[in-house]
Amino acid sequence: MKHFRGSFIFTIVCLILAYLWSHKMHAGSELASLFIVLVLSILEISLSFDNAVINATKLEKMTPVWQHRFLTWGIFIAVFGMRFLFPVLIVAIFSGLNLMNVIDIALHDSNQYAHYLHIAHPPIITFGGAFLIMLFFTYFFNHKKELHWIKPIESKMSLLGHFRSIEVILTLIIIYVTQHFVTASSRHEVMIAGIWGIVTYLFVNDLSELLEHHAPNGNGCSTGCFNLKNSCLINFIYLEIIDASFSLDGVLGAFALSKDILIITLGLSIGAMFVRSLTLLLVEKKTLHEYKYLEHGAHWAIGALAVIMFISSFKEVSEVITGLIGLVFILLAFFSSVISNKKEAKEE
Repeated sequence: MKHFRGSFIFTIVCLILAYLWSHKMHAGSELASLFIVLVLSILEISLSFDNAVINATKLEKMTPVWQHRFLTWGIFIAVFGMRFLFPVLIVAIFSGLNLMNVIDIALHDSNQYAHYLHIAHPPIITFGGAFLIMLFFTYFFNHKKELHWIKPIESKMSLLGHFRSIEVILTLIIIYVTQHFVTASSRHEVMIAGIWGIVTYLFVNDLSELLEHHAPNGNGCSTGCFNLKNSCLINFIYLEIIDASFSLDGVLGAFALSKDILIITLGLSIGAMFVRSLTLLLVEKKTLHEYKYLEHGAHWAIGALAVIMFISSFKEVSEVITGLIGLVFILLAFFSSVISNKKEAKEE
């Protein structure tokens, strides 16, 4: 429980803030707002099990100091930056309005803000989809990868790693196909957003690998060293961008439950905090080493989420479907790991 103590305290604070905000802006609907916050937090957790596993693979390479920063600095970025400021910034870009005007609209005219966000939905979701599908392809298109979960498929996918830049080519094809299904006014923005998703992934991922390779101790980093020569900072940024990509679907889908941006932010932030606590638990318990297929399941869930995000750029997809698909992959990978461990134990 020690890993989740901070999450429970954070939850109480968010619920109090939600109650006070609702009392001020929507008097009489305080309990309804608290219920929505709790539902959104559960939704965020269900959508982000795979995110926790992916985070753990990077976080275990970081020092305790940076692991702590992931939970403190990182949650501030996740709450204010990714679940409030980022959508507002996107709306400002696509609406042509001043950033402060958009913030004012978001706080005091939720219907108009939701309208602008709906217009910006296709490029926002395409950016996230492109980033995540690149993550999926890069993991499986690796000819050096020897451990396979779904062997008939994954072994063949690993062979594609011999083709240079195959993940970029396939992602560009997916973006090109997707833009044919969105409205004519959104096609240019969708293409640009998708390309930026690819560029962002390549830059952060390659820089992360480069700095890890040249880290002072070979596989980690110097405690507390805050500069670009240290792989911890880049891994931290990498984790925040992954979190942003995962959060896009939840932020946009949350408007089906509430139009109030602060209620949405508080609900999703509680979920994000629990996911980060779960990530630290996975790292400390070395769960990824014990259950060897969890990482595979998480990447399959990411691939499914990316496909759903591309589809949702032109057709609405229920968050329930998104959450269940990810959860099913994680559970199947977990049980497969347990069965495999038992077989290996018997053979020994």
